[in-house]
Amino acid sequence: MSRRKEPVIPSDLLDQLLAGGDAAAALQQGGLLDSLKKALAERVLNAEMDHHLGQDEQAGNSRNGYGRKTVATDTGKIEIEVPRDRAGSFDPQLIARYQRRFPGFDDKIICKRCLAPVLGVSLTFSGKPRA
Repeated sequence: MSRRKEPVIPSDLLDQLLAGGDAAAALQQGGLLDSLKKALAERVLNAEMDHHLGQDEQAGNSRNGYGRKTVATDTGKIEIEVPRDRAGSFDPQLIARYQRRFPGFDDKIICKRCLAPVLGVSLTFSGKPRA
């Protein structure tokens, strides 16, 4: 008797995310996967800013809006909003200040090979395999 693991993301949540759309299109550039990458990266950057502003030496410093940044990932480009502080002392760790390329982003944030079976699609890779 085999046991089935509980999914990391509840099935009803995935159904809501994929409602009215093609599951295979979710993995295309500009699809649901890119939207999730953008949302996760911005959430991490905001958490980094919260941590930065919570330090004792940052008393009197506060948020000062967002700056836009286009980052090239393994699957294409995504535009993210990076928080700023008034003192200009915030140095993000996830995506550094002048970093424009983020190879390995998908492996660090989202495992596509894990997500594809959950979405019910198969991934086909063309070209040379990655080393």
